[in-house]
Amino acid sequence: MKSNKLVLSTLLLNLFIAFLGIGLVIPVTPTIMNELNISGTVVGYMVSAFALAQLIVSPIAGRWVDNIGRKPMIIIGLLIFSISEFLFGIGQTVEVLFASRILGGISAAFIMPAVTAYIADITTSSTRPKALGYMSAAISTGFIIGPGIGGFLADISTRLPFFFAAGFGLFATILSLITLTEPDRSYEVEEKYQPIPKAGFKRVFSPMYSIAFMVIFISSFGLAAFESLFALFVDHKFGFTAKDIAVIISLGAIVGVIFQVGLFDKLTRWFGEIRLIRYSLLVSTSLVFIMTFVSSYWSILLVTMLVFVGFDLMRPAVTTYLSRIAGGMNSMFTSLGNIFGPIVGGILFDIDLNYPFYFATVVLGAGIALTYLWKRPAFSEPKSV
Repeated sequence: MKSNKLVLSTLLLNLFIAFLGIGLVIPVTPTIMNELNISGTVVGYMVSAFALAQLIVSPIAGRWVDNIGRKPMIIIGLLIFSISEFLFGIGQTVEVLFASRILGGISAAFIMPAVTAYIADITTSSTRPKALGYMSAAISTGFIIGPGIGGFLADISTRLPFFFAAGFGLFATILSLITLTEPDRSYEVEEKYQPIPKAGFKRVFSPMYSIAFMVIFISSFGLAAFESLFALFVDHKFGFTAKDIAVIISLGAIVGVIFQVGLFDKLTRWFGEIRLIRYSLLVSTSLVFIMTFVSSYWSILLVTMLVFVGFDLMRPAVTTYLSRIAGGMNSMFTSLGNIFGPIVGGILFDIDLNYPFYFATVVLGAGIALTYLWKRPAFSEPKSV
């Protein structure tokens, strides 16, 4: 058991380092874009290149996690992550930056399923939820701390956060090589409360599932359009520095996580997942629209923190609900939204700074309307023996 705790700590530290590295670069990205005179359209395509690479590689990586092993995939993924961040740090052309983002998507496709499978292998059905909760916390903490460190480092040099992230990735790679061993495979199958099965893509056309799939696609589409252009928006519209952006994103993420940890279970029990998703979408949609009217630093900070609360309550509610009825299609529809949202948002950003936010408001509003048509499917109860 002590050995498993040490391994779990290493896995969580690796995830923390990887997502810390991702968070590090967020505040300074607009500065790099300005230095290289890159448009919002190009930024949108770069963000979607990450999501597209992750979507394409994930099914292959999932098979490799079983065939090659958990440890090799984690190490390769971390090494690719380190290379991708280094490339972005030295990149002086759009082509190099695109290569960096594609490698970043590949690294995510390698790391996440390998770590998840590793945790499943070293835990039991009773300890697994807690371990996966720690995994989520490690990711969130990396995102929270990352932008703050990135904003501080950007004062020294705009490229330093990328090299810092690359160094972190390399450290995590070496740490995994030394401390991790390939786990014994777990084949434990959970049968409780399995949904009535539907074959393959036929589920997309079933009324029982189609609304759920549309909600996850529309939500991801609208949120990606907002989130991918937020840093660029406050940079261009208000002249925010990397440190300003770091403070806003870090505080917003902290407040969002506090609400997620402190209130998510209670709100899910009170409202149920579908109504919680609806109310969270209402909050997020309203505040994304309000973002186009606020102008002072403190009002932007307040609105952003509340937007994060809506996002951070909605995401786990969608994931919890759809994981029971959608399987891998949940991830597929999320990825499609993450691919197309930034592209449309980036094109609109070049027309008018506010247009991506208007667009996100309309799309998220459509998601709210769909939740009123959403019906919970019947679940099969386990048979008593």
